[in-house]
Amino acid sequence: MVRFGIVGTGKITEEFVMSARASGEAEPVAVCSRAEATGFEYARKHGIPHVFTNPDDMLASGKVDAVYIASPNALHARQAIQCLEQGIPVLLEKAVASNAKEFESVIAAARNSGTLLMEAMKTTLVPAFTALREQLPKLGVIRHYFASYCQYSSRYDAHLAGEYRNAFDPALSNGSLMDIGIYCVYPAILLFGVPKTIQASASLLSTGVDGSGSLILGYADMDAVLMHSKNTDSWLPMEIQGEKATIRMDRVNLPEKVEILYRDGHVETVPVSRPDPFMTYEIREFTGLMRRGEKESRINSWTTSLETLRVMDEARRQTGVVYPADPWRHIP
Repeated sequence: MVRFGIVGTGKITEEFVMSARASGEAEPVAVCSRAEATGFEYARKHGIPHVFTNPDDMLASGKVDAVYIASPNALHARQAIQCLEQGIPVLLEKAVASNAKEFESVIAAARNSGTLLMEAMKTTLVPAFTALREQLPKLGVIRHYFASYCQYSSRYDAHLAGEYRNAFDPALSNGSLMDIGIYCVYPAILLFGVPKTIQASASLLSTGVDGSGSLILGYADMDAVLMHSKNTDSWLPMEIQGEKATIRMDRVNLPEKVEILYRDGHVETVPVSRPDPFMTYEIREFTGLMRRGEKESRINSWTTSLETLRVMDEARRQTGVVYPADPWRHIP
């Protein structure tokens, strides 16, 4: 049983606690929050025995075998490096860093210490996505990939009313693309590799981050069209279109159903096992890597995470979304 320390107390960490226990392979034993009162309340609510206000104290305590980092995006790289330099494996919430340059430093820390590092991209490890990957040869030559993740943010109305919300603060490396658009970009990179061209557009909020946007990724014989938004909703499925058939997955972020639509009108429903809580699969992947002494996932690899960030970096350059951590922020 892997003893996890959790950095952060946001909503996603509550899903992690539930999923870790459901996995049968991990137990959250510590939480680190900047505010002591918040940490103790979180620990009481979730039955977690140890509370810290400083990551270094948690790492030095001997209480944890691994750390799940779910703090704001802008803190991911620094906190991951803290853990890796002390030989503590890191499951790092997406996006893994503010930009590709930051993540290159995280990878270097993992290599230098010989320590496990994996991005917590749950979509690519769930049964539906695994089934989709296995069925791709049935499509013939692939011509189009389409993915849309648009979800009206619970914080957007407050933003419109002039209230501060960290979900739209560029200092925290937030915004539509980084927070939810990544669910569209990451599978494209995993399935099809690095695009030859990138075209991006976005609608910016008053804070300077993107409220919504789209990308077109150009490959040699196909393209990928991606839509993301935190101020609209969408229920469109993900599609991969081939010359022989099209495969459709119900949602790009939390998929459960996969079907293949052939040119003759026949529809094949792909068997997908009933999913456990969605985060259990990334947790089992991570704990399995720990048991085998491996340092990197073959699915959620360092390369896929890095190339995903490079695509998002270029999209932000084109749309004018700049974070304090960006190396190009002073370039006219």
